[in-house]
Amino acid sequence: MNVKVDVDQKLLYIKHTLVYNNISNDTIKQLVLNDWNNAYSSKSSALAKRFSDEFSRAFHLAKDEDRGNTTIKSIVDTDFNNLNWERPLNKVDLVKITLNTPLPPCSKDTIQLLYIIKVPNAKFTRYGFESNGNFILKNWFLNPARFENKQFVEQSNENLDDIPNSFSDFEIEIEISNNYSIASNLAAIKMENVESKKLYFLEGSNKNDVTLHLEQINSFASYKNEIIEVSCGIDYNKVTDIQKAILIDKITRFTASKLGNPLTSKIQVSQVDYQRQPFYGLNQLPGFLSPFPDEFMFELKFLKTYLNNYLKENLQLNPRKDAWIYDGIQVFLMMQYIDENYPDMTMTGNLSSFKILKSYHFINLPFNQQYNYLYMLMARKNLDQPLNETKNRLIKFNEQIASKYRAGLSLNYLNSYLGNDIVLSSIKEFIQENQYLESNQRQFETILEKNTKEDINWFFRTVVETRDLIDYKFGKVKKTKDSITVNVINKTNSNAPISLYQLKNDEVVNKIWLTNITTDSTFVIPRLEADKIVLNYNNEVPEYNLKNNWKSLKGFFFNNRPLKFNFFKDLEEPFYNQIFYVPEVEFNAYDGVALGLKLNNRSILNKPFTFSATPMYSTNTGTFVGKFSATVEDNIREKGKLFNIKYSLSGNRFHYTKDAFYTNFSPNIQFRFRDENLRKNKSELIQLRQVYVNRDSSPFITDVKTENYNVFNARYGNFQSEITKHFSLLNDLQIASSFGKISTEIKYKKLFENNRQISFRLYAGAFMYRSTSSDFFNFGLDRPNDYMFDYSLLGRSESTGIYSQQYVYGEGGFKSKLDTRFANQWITTINGTFNVWNWIEIYTDVGMLKNKYSNAKFVYDSGLHLNLVPDYFELFLPVYSSNGFELNSNNYREKIRFVVTLSPKTLVSLFTRKWL
Repeated sequence: MNVKVDVDQKLLYIKHTLVYNNISNDTIKQLVLNDWNNAYSSKSSALAKRFSDEFSRAFHLAKDEDRGNTTIKSIVDTDFNNLNWERPLNKVDLVKITLNTPLPPCSKDTIQLLYIIKVPNAKFTRYGFESNGNFILKNWFLNPARFENKQFVEQSNENLDDIPNSFSDFEIEIEISNNYSIASNLAAIKMENVESKKLYFLEGSNKNDVTLHLEQINSFASYKNEIIEVSCGIDYNKVTDIQKAILIDKITRFTASKLGNPLTSKIQVSQVDYQRQPFYGLNQLPGFLSPFPDEFMFELKFLKTYLNNYLKENLQLNPRKDAWIYDGIQVFLMMQYIDENYPDMTMTGNLSSFKILKSYHFINLPFNQQYNYLYMLMARKNLDQPLNETKNRLIKFNEQIASKYRAGLSLNYLNSYLGNDIVLSSIKEFIQENQYLESNQRQFETILEKNTKEDINWFFRTVVETRDLIDYKFGKVKKTKDSITVNVINKTNSNAPISLYQLKNDEVVNKIWLTNITTDSTFVIPRLEADKIVLNYNNEVPEYNLKNNWKSLKGFFFNNRPLKFNFFKDLEEPFYNQIFYVPEVEFNAYDGVALGLKLNNRSILNKPFTFSATPMYSTNTGTFVGKFSATVEDNIREKGKLFNIKYSLSGNRFHYTKDAFYTNFSPNIQFRFRDENLRKNKSELIQLRQVYVNRDSSPFITDVKTENYNVFNARYGNFQSEITKHFSLLNDLQIASSFGKISTEIKYKKLFENNRQISFRLYAGAFMYRSTSSDFFNFGLDRPNDYMFDYSLLGRSESTGIYSQQYVYGEGGFKSKLDTRFANQWITTINGTFNVWNWIEIYTDVGMLKNKYSNAKFVYDSGLHLNLVPDYFELFLPVYSSNGFELNSNNYREKIRFVVTLSPKTLVSLFTRKWL
């Protein structure tokens, strides 16, 4: 390639000579080239869809000059005959070229391409042009796609670093302004100064991609030993160049000893490489609060990134289909590196030395145990996916963290079971045999099977290809002086091996592996003076639940776990029953500031059973208020839409007016459904609950017979959401002794390609029967009465004053307070918004409502919506409504409605909302 870089216009002018060598056994009539840079050209590309799925607005709101594209000027053969080409349907980032003459096996063809690359802004994926004038180029030119199974692999760019390029040899000449330097994963042959330009000559062999860093100030340094040359650009100035050189030498030698010498002579490790795949946990800490030594921080960053780049350079897997092998080897080697070099390192580093933190389980956890907990974070949410799931079907947390860690844990598990470093030697053999050949999971499996006498079919068929959980527990245990008879129960029927340890004074005296336990099996083992037996003691098996894994052989009660109290939260600790306590603050107009202490058993990982009790003191009334809840969750693991059943019981006691309490109590069952493809952001919900309410009587409340009541409530919800569109449907049925009502709410939002957003909400409700004269259970036009206490209302009984101006998204959804505010027969409203600039929107509401003995009434309102922080702080400024022109009102400020969140827990979630 001859490349001319226009740094001002962010353009690359490329003259490209492609010599394609057909090493397959098939005659090729068409070539497919990956043009992943062109994925940025459309808001309907697979890349744009990925951004939308993950609720990233930047790409859809970007200016045209920030988008990338590819303009193809010509594609000709060696005789300068034009070649027909096209982009496949719905794949704007691929180019399919029809050859004038079919290319038989073991022959070559040469084509010439002229095209212009418009480089995208790096803010989308970290690849492209940066605000400081630098360029980071990856997937920037037209490259032949991988050819397998008699066809080219046609995969679109989804920001996953998994481009299926063929491995190629490169010769590149780049012309750029003389104030720029170039760092690359190719070898720099020479550089020449030509007038105000620089000419770089690069070359490399057997590469599947070329990465270029065009910088005004060079941030890369070269480190070389007899194994490899490393171009390192990791930005970490807390270690010296000498320290970096020592650590890089150490890691490259470690990798070569485990995996063999690399095929390539040079590997580039950049800051962007690390930032796109950081070490989760380290990247969450502010720079001044690092619990690890500076050298260790750089070491871990470089180790993770170098291993990733080494594997991509030396192993020709399909990076979308077999990503788990890349990830598994990377994490497995990282675990081995820590075991060999830092065996006493904890996952919190120096924090484990603070006595005040010693009681927390996560503080003392070995460094490598964090991988298991981060995988289990998703398994306990029933969001884990099979290891061999294609990379583009993984939800983001799995793709970047949980599935990677599970892959490494699984190889470590297999290695522990087989022993003798069989897995490590098989990995090395797999890499060395396939450096020049395309490979896949089946070849990896064949090598492992060849190197062991053990049956490992369970590993690939169960651990890799399914999301089946591993979970064992003890049944009956009998002991004598000389032997132990132990029953082991397989709770999930996964039939994977499990380790059994015998301990004496917390020291391991024996370890065996138990196999072929399909349901349960009984074993007799020598006593060996053991006082405790433990399944999976060192947690080498990625097991779902560790709390049922041990039996004490001392005393009559085998498993009496003591209570352990911790402030705030901790990881689940198998040998204790944990209770967490945390201060809690709430506010409403009647209780004032309510101060309390929440006691609960909710650890960082989800549990099948959780409870919470929060007694609180009301500063306004000098009385005790509070709330409680208890929940049992049943995760459905079998295939099908139903994935979770939740049984819960909850209650509250607070003031609902100045001098009167309300107490509500609600048993609840909830069925949750989802699409088999977890990335579709589709879910359904069926909820059944009975709400019991007791309200003290009060002279401030005039509603008749509303002190005590109970309501049966059934709901069905259907939700589909992404950044460009949202749809939800909620059907609601309420049955009580004095009324029965039914309602439907439909919401729709759409973000258009011109960056305008429109949203509609339809609400329709009607009474089936009604035998009460109170307005308390009526449909609310501008605010619901909230008789089931579903909303966080600051002053739920207020009809005037600032608290009455609080707005909640419910029922009629109007913002203006009209003469008729309630409906006791039926109501239908439509609420719409349209954004005019950033967080400024225009809203309008129209509707009809019907009260008994009155004609149906048409109502409307409109105004400005200042959507400052969605769901947390919003303002509605009425302009025109059925009341007339609202701005002429003398008491206009009393007409302004607001959405506000004062709960500290909810406010904290504003700053911690992340993807799953």
